[in-house]
Amino acid sequence: MFDSLSGKLETVFKKLRGRGVLKEDDVKEALREVRLALLEADVNFKVVKDFIGRIQERAVGEEILGSLTPGQQVVKIVHEELVTLLGGTQAKLYLSPNPPTVIMMVGLQGSGKTTTSGKLARNFKKDGRRVLLVPADTQRPAAIQQLVTLARQLGVDAFESTEKDPVVICREAVKKAASSLYDVVILDTAGRLQIDELLMEELRKIKAGVKPQEVLFVADAMTGQEAVNIAAKFNTDLGFDGVVLTKLDGDARGGAALSVRSVTGKPLKFVGMGEKLDALEAFYPDRMASRILGMGDVMSLIEKAQETVSREEAQKLATKLKKNSFDLNDFRNQLKQVKKLGGLESIMGMIPGMGKMKLPDAQVNEKELTKVDAIISSMTAKERADYTVINGHRRARIAKGSGTQVQDVNRLLKQFAEMRKMMKSMTSGKMGKMARTFGGRMPF
Repeated sequence: MFDSLSGKLETVFKKLRGRGVLKEDDVKEALREVRLALLEADVNFKVVKDFIGRIQERAVGEEILGSLTPGQQVVKIVHEELVTLLGGTQAKLYLSPNPPTVIMMVGLQGSGKTTTSGKLARNFKKDGRRVLLVPADTQRPAAIQQLVTLARQLGVDAFESTEKDPVVICREAVKKAASSLYDVVILDTAGRLQIDELLMEELRKIKAGVKPQEVLFVADAMTGQEAVNIAAKFNTDLGFDGVVLTKLDGDARGGAALSVRSVTGKPLKFVGMGEKLDALEAFYPDRMASRILGMGDVMSLIEKAQETVSREEAQKLATKLKKNSFDLNDFRNQLKQVKKLGGLESIMGMIPGMGKMKLPDAQVNEKELTKVDAIISSMTAKERADYTVINGHRRARIAKGSGTQVQDVNRLLKQFAEMRKMMKSMTSGKMGKMARTFGGRMPF
């Protein structure tokens, strides 16, 4: 996400570095390029105008801090204004002190409401809360079955009803949740291909009937400013408390994320970063601003690592690294951990100063992992423990046994050697210090 915008901003700021004095014309020229980059990223025109105006006022008027170069000072100002633009601080869900907390999901058809409802349910279950998922989209029968199926996958309850009126369904579900001591009720409401008065009237009746603590508007980030315009219309006609942007992992521009707070006045609370049920992240304005400016996002990486890797596994790996006994079995396990964290490129993008680092030629996807498993499984215990014994004859045997080509075996061994070399430098250099910051849980 934000790849294009981040690259263009990096080019702009690179021009400012190394200048002893920063003139007003220098700032204006740089901000013209920033303005163009934001507009190309599909950020709302008025939002861009106000954003650039605030930066220019500060950059021209502020004293340059003694510890920073002028270029760094401009980056600092841009970062602070980006954080403000994105909402300032994290906006958390309001949880009722008297359960159940009722969360109403709204948005157009295809925006990802049903899947997001499941992802939210998973997050609440992980926190130890009892969740009731309520399929209230009677316009699309498949939506009901989809949510019931998601509930089974997650091991949470779904409210199944023969009632046709979504208002009645929601009321009965909330009543059942209160009597059965559920902590959270998530209402998956109907959508349309476009906004119409019948939809809005139905949603207003549900909102008035159950009085949810949170109304979350779900939008597809890939639709850019159209998502923001629809959000503004929903907020005017219905009113909501926060926004969830789905498919942000597939949106390299990010215009909706940068515009929605300013246009609607409502915070972005969650972002969908993939199709899997664990791919819903709380939105942190400061972390996102840092990632946009290429400063990394260490806190998010720490949290992901702590969820993915147990301390026992991390300590076992650390011992192997110290003894230089990291073998092909460990390599296979680490590829799986890397995939859980979003891929090696994603990890490097979260580490300050390493976003542009050239990575080993390893594409971590399902197909590649299957191939890696097959190749390593075709090796003997001796070969897994010491890859240097694998000569040409052994490579041919391994390829035949795994149903792959010799070139695949060669590529895997090359990747392993490169990763081993990288990990050795990480444990001995500055990355070793970062690993200690992670509590020893860096899974690579």
